[in-house]
Amino acid sequence: MDVSRPSRAVITLATTKLIFVDMAFALARSFLYWNRDPDLKFYLITDLAFDLPPDLARIEIIRVEPGKLGVGFSPKLHLDSLLPAARTLFIDSDCLCFGPLDYVFDRFAGCKVGVVGGALTSGLWHCDIDKTRQRLNLGPMPEFNGGLYYLERGGEVTEVYQRARALEAQYDELGLVRLRGRPNDEILISIALAERGWMAVPEDGTILGNVDTIYPVIDELDVLRGVCRMSNPPPTDRRHLPAHPVSESRPLIVHFLDYGTDQWPYRAEALKICLVQRNGLPVALARLLADGTLGLAGRSLDAFKDTFRPAYRKLFGARRITLTEKSKI
Repeated sequence: MDVSRPSRAVITLATTKLIFVDMAFALARSFLYWNRDPDLKFYLITDLAFDLPPDLARIEIIRVEPGKLGVGFSPKLHLDSLLPAARTLFIDSDCLCFGPLDYVFDRFAGCKVGVVGGALTSGLWHCDIDKTRQRLNLGPMPEFNGGLYYLERGGEVTEVYQRARALEAQYDELGLVRLRGRPNDEILISIALAERGWMAVPEDGTILGNVDTIYPVIDELDVLRGVCRMSNPPPTDRRHLPAHPVSESRPLIVHFLDYGTDQWPYRAEALKICLVQRNGLPVALARLLADGTLGLAGRSLDAFKDTFRPAYRKLFGARRITLTEKSKI
């Protein structure tokens, strides 16, 4: 066994834009705060030039040639060639860790390629599921969010990703729907997994929590205490998402989904972990500063919007949704 390599690793991608590096730094700080096992290391994969802050000296950088992995979501289709350990967990840079990740590795143990979610046999999800299954002779297709992938190094994983890359070249021909104008890694990996009969680890709210898309209400959030509680409110609440059952999530990994990193909950948690890890502030003081500035201002603005939103929409209509800078990749 190569003693220079850890048996487990966490990797993230920060390519094309430095803004992703900033997000990756926040993720790395949350990882280092909660994970002290020397045999579980953090790797940042990038095609950009930058210096690591002193507090992140323990993480490793894997540099690739600019543009080698592609743009948009395509870099995620090359994870099989970027594995630094026998068991590797990929986490999107717009996530934060809220606890030790041993439980996540335990849940995925034995999966060649692991994702968290459910199964689809019909409906719409980046394609017409019925048509795609008939065209490719598939059984149920895993439905998941590509903010988290688990991979165990080996030939089968390589074959899955080679198949996904081949499918990317046929994306439009297969009738798959682009996301922000780009091929989406999730549907390509889903097809490659479905061809082998591999399904997702069932979503139970303990591993990955996607802000807004499944659990629209953040009830508690504190990265320094390892507390995240999110929920999908009852149907009587306007925030209820009917596609998902009324449920609660207490995830170890919180996914803020790109646009969410511009919002105060993410910014406050990223500031907390930065103040502790980079600046060496006591936990209580870091929490007080972040909650007393970004947190207080954010909650006040949210309350103002909730109060006056109905009147605003009557006068001016709904505000047009625009892409964030991070989305323009």
